Amino acid sequence: MWLKSRVFNKKYSFGVFFMSSCKRIAMFLLILQHHLLMENRLDILFILNPISGTVSKEKIPTLIEKKLDKERFNTTIIYTQYAGHAKEIAHEARLQGTDIVVAVGGDGTVNEVASALVHSDTALGIIPCGSGNGLARHLLLPMNIEKAIDVINECKVKALDYGVINDNPFFCTCGMGFDAFISMKFANSNKRGVVSYVENVLLEGLTYQPEIYEIEDESGTKRYKAFLISCANASQYGNNAYIAPQASMSDGMLDVIIMEPFDIFDAPQISIDMFNKTLNKNSKIKTFKTKKIKIHRSKPGYIHYDGDPVETGRDIEIAIQEKGIKVIINANGDVSKRQPNVLQTAFNEFFNNIHLIRDDINKQGRHIQAIGKNWQRKLKH
Repeated sequence: MWLKSRVFNKKYSFGVFFMSSCKRIAMFLLILQHHLLMENRLDILFILNPISGTVSKEKIPTLIEKKLDKERFNTTIIYTQYAGHAKEIAHEARLQGTDIVVAVGGDGTVNEVASALVHSDTALGIIPCGSGNGLARHLLLPMNIEKAIDVINECKVKALDYGVINDNPFFCTCGMGFDAFISMKFANSNKRGVVSYVENVLLEGLTYQPEIYEIEDESGTKRYKAFLISCANASQYGNNAYIAPQASMSDGMLDVIIMEPFDIFDAPQISIDMFNKTLNKNSKIKTFKTKKIKIHRSKPGYIHYDGDPVETGRDIEIAIQEKGIKVIINANGDVSKRQPNVLQTAFNEFFNNIHLIRDDINKQGRHIQAIGKNWQRKLKH
């Protein structure tokens, strides 16, 4: 009996010891797993521009705290205090090895942040809060802030192209002529948003004088009289106004758009084509792709990069930088949304047909006038 009891006690003691050891091992593994998770979390910095666009940013930090995956990210939020501050903050974050820097603002804020991150391992994220949000819209990022944070949580990073105009990086579009002139007017306006932009376009558009440009690319040099020249890395200016419907940030090419002079009757069609993603089919538009381009104009003036105007000389150089910026993209974005649908194409063809008929009538009218003048001269003799 005593022997059985000792055997039982030994088995019991061993069982207790074994169970206790298992618990300790499990606890150790949980602690180790938590430590590894903490060690492997990505450092993410949100740079928030409080005055960009027309929407209040007051609730954004709360939404970031609520929606961002805390097991995946170590989060910091910094507010900008002056123009150029976002670029300074992003540059410091890059030097410190921050994994992701998120621009919370419009295209100007995005440009500042992205400019500091090119050719580095730090990825750009975007929460669109600006007036136009051209780059975010091209990337098919949600305009809803909570959904934009969901895209960041998925953290799908892709290396994309960007452009440089006279040493100024751009990620969406750059240009000269009327759009640079309007960018300058808009930048100096006290009002923000699409209404102010349209007001400037309507007030200045009918009196703006086209310029003469010499354009040199791989195929040679050509001379154009143009209302504007735009070089696009992405497809749109913003607010779904598509200046380059076929542009891609992954093809290593710039889309060059030359808008020839037009009259008041052409303006509605150009506007329709821009919002219908069919501008490349307009008769007043010439487009081509290139890796780099040199432009000479008759006098100094404004250019713009991502809507930010700057005054420069007569000579302008623009080039693409392939796969130079890492960006968090929307893995579930529907790229077909960048292309015109059947209704938009039909709408465009209908109005272009009207435009062609009008041109034909005008030509016939001028021909009849010429015949009439010729008969008048004959009758006089």
